[in-house]
Amino acid sequence: MEDCNKMRKCGKTELGLVALAAPLMLETAVADLPQRELINHHLHKGRLQMVVTDGAVTLLFHSVDAVEVVFTPTNQEGHPPSFALVDQPQPVDMELEEDEDALRLRSAGISIEIQKSPFRLRYWHRERKLLEEDPGFIVGENRSGFRFRIGEEDRMFGGGSRAFGRMDRRGERLELYAQSAYNYSDHARVMYYSMPAVISSRKYMLVFDNAARGDLDIDSAGNSSLLFEAVGGRWSYVLMAGESWADLSAVIANTTGHQPMLPRWALGHLTSRFGYQSRSEAESVVARHVEDDIPLDAIIFDLYWFGPDMRGYMGNLDWDRNAFPEPEEMIRNFKQKGIKTILITEPFILTQSTNWEDAVAQQVLAQDQDGSSATFGTFFGQAGLVDVFNPAAREWFWGFYRKQMEAGVAGWWGDLGEPETHPDHLLHVIGRAEEVHNAFGHTWSRMVYEGYRRDFPDMRPFNLMRSGFVGTQRYGMIPWSGDVNRSWGGLRSQVEISLKMGMQGVAYMHSDLGGYTGGTHDPELYIRWMQFGIFQPIYRPHAHPSVPPEPIFWDNDTKAIVREAIRLRYRLLPYHYTLMFENSTSGLPLMRPLLFVDTRPEMEDRLDAYMWGDALLVSPVLAPDVSEQQVPLPEGTHWFDFWTGDRYEGGQTIAVPVSLEKIPVFVRGGSFLPSMPVIQNMTHYDPSKLTVDFYVDPWVSTSQGHVYDDDGVSPDAFANGQFERIQFRSERTSEGVLTLHVGGERHAYPGRPDQRQLQFRIHGLDKAPSAIRIDGVDIVEDAKWNKELNQLHFSVEWAGDPRIIEIPLTDIDRQ
Repeated sequence: MEDCNKMRKCGKTELGLVALAAPLMLETAVADLPQRELINHHLHKGRLQMVVTDGAVTLLFHSVDAVEVVFTPTNQEGHPPSFALVDQPQPVDMELEEDEDALRLRSAGISIEIQKSPFRLRYWHRERKLLEEDPGFIVGENRSGFRFRIGEEDRMFGGGSRAFGRMDRRGERLELYAQSAYNYSDHARVMYYSMPAVISSRKYMLVFDNAARGDLDIDSAGNSSLLFEAVGGRWSYVLMAGESWADLSAVIANTTGHQPMLPRWALGHLTSRFGYQSRSEAESVVARHVEDDIPLDAIIFDLYWFGPDMRGYMGNLDWDRNAFPEPEEMIRNFKQKGIKTILITEPFILTQSTNWEDAVAQQVLAQDQDGSSATFGTFFGQAGLVDVFNPAAREWFWGFYRKQMEAGVAGWWGDLGEPETHPDHLLHVIGRAEEVHNAFGHTWSRMVYEGYRRDFPDMRPFNLMRSGFVGTQRYGMIPWSGDVNRSWGGLRSQVEISLKMGMQGVAYMHSDLGGYTGGTHDPELYIRWMQFGIFQPIYRPHAHPSVPPEPIFWDNDTKAIVREAIRLRYRLLPYHYTLMFENSTSGLPLMRPLLFVDTRPEMEDRLDAYMWGDALLVSPVLAPDVSEQQVPLPEGTHWFDFWTGDRYEGGQTIAVPVSLEKIPVFVRGGSFLPSMPVIQNMTHYDPSKLTVDFYVDPWVSTSQGHVYDDDGVSPDAFANGQFERIQFRSERTSEGVLTLHVGGERHAYPGRPDQRQLQFRIHGLDKAPSAIRIDGVDIVEDAKWNKELNQLHFSVEWAGDPRIIEIPLTDIDRQ
């Protein structure tokens, strides 16, 4: 590269990596460190254990594509626990070679060169160089960490939930300390969900398995250095790599944990606000949705369920029966209407709450230096903090959850879980507050997940949380992006936040639809946010009631547009539920950056469009008064306008007319898109009739798709073989015959129909075909041709046996 970036130094090594200068915070420490040397090594039971001049280094493969490195300084006994990793590594075959200068440890995926003097590690994945330590572990006066050298052209993503207005984090120094970002808009450097992790455009993820307060410097000096530093914690990192973005997603899930399936109703419309203050108000809101023919699956109660005011009642953890008389009856009545009840909790126990004395007596709170229950000021009053790292405290806290679930509560919302107020002097059972801070929400999520599994084993967890760690997805947590400003800037930042979190393994990041704080009564902004929500993992309007989050309280025109958005959300339920299944089994996020389907470098930083699953491209409207929008179409296939059926070649950016009623959505050529009739809520779910839209693409000779279904509630339905999976495959022969194969797996489960009626709609044909054969029988007389949309309609009954549909295209479309 002859012209160097002005912010970087030139000087490539033979590996194509730029030599680095000293980092910011540990510069002096690095300069003063003696050179680290390898003294001896031992390979035992899949672990390479090495002694170096200032400690010990252990390498452990978790799979051929994931390796953990732990540095133990001399005189340190043991390590804090790992939060990021699943418990059991996979057995891995490896080879160890040695010569005078280095050890070389190879698996079928990751290979490591271990330079003896000075000691450092270099990493490859299937002959592709990733990165190298330089020098690796660093000890400073107040902080320690790791430093690496990265490729000069690498784009770097990660760091958890943040808003910068771009995907690439290179050049930034990121604070690693989860905290509230109240009223943020289009820019927030530090937010609720901090992750000490980066993902490179070379398709690797580097995770520092350390939950302490720290910083992540991603080449801020322009010298190709990557520095992690923290005040304490576990001195460990995990490197994961894949050949493609889908491969990397799978490796991340296999190494840090798979997200469990959510209950099907979690994909529905969940009404929420700050907050419903009485039983009569809540019942009225539910009734209004039914009256206005707006689908609804759950109602979420903010902090007024346990007290009449924001201050003074947190920690009561029980109903305010003055405002909510006979709440058990209310919950039963909602359930009979198909409406689930979700309650908020917080980890703070106010000193004036009804549970304070018991919390102190049971020793379930974080402590002061003298061993007493610590108290400190919060926005809500003087309080203590439940020590969720303490198993006894988790059991005490979970007891309140169990009581409400026995009364019919279906889901939970954990708020303020960074924790929002967390003085450094607090002591938890596993360390000081600042050493474990970033894993508080992670451990709280674990408590809820394990409580469900133990006490309610037939229920899938529903657990909204705004803070977690690497791997928290394995506890079923559903993160949201916090208290976003009700503005166009606030809306714009949501695309970036959700896409980034999905890449990092946390696929259900979503927003308070409509925005939460500030702003004015802006129907256009509200409509655009609610339309965007159709293609977010969770559909949950939530706001301070100064501007109502619920569509029932808006003018008729706004309500009508939003009603149609919510109804489309429900029509696409089979597709959305299949995306949930894909995430749970393969780790693929629901919202995917365009770089997942188009490898051109210019697609890596796009925030104006994204993939919703593999079939749909969504381009949300993120500014006011838009009448035309530029939409990038990835190369390799044609793209069909979801609304009009018009077909466009990929690899270009097109101008799309925009109305207030719709946002631009495109379907990838060759896709199978399942849908169903609109229902009021999931209790009316009927999987016996599916519409399957197939999009004929002359550039795509073969494609496949599928629909996953089960009872929607059993946690282990797939593992126990209680599911149905309909698989579709298309082939376009050289003779001009389009063949569609319908098959799949069919097992028994509650609610499974004996057979399904599949209503096919074929897009992309120029005219009606002269023949349509199903299993060799011509049914052209029974098919219908829509002249206006150029669509072919016909039905196929499916009860598990393979079906073959043949459509001669010789005289129709051979482009």
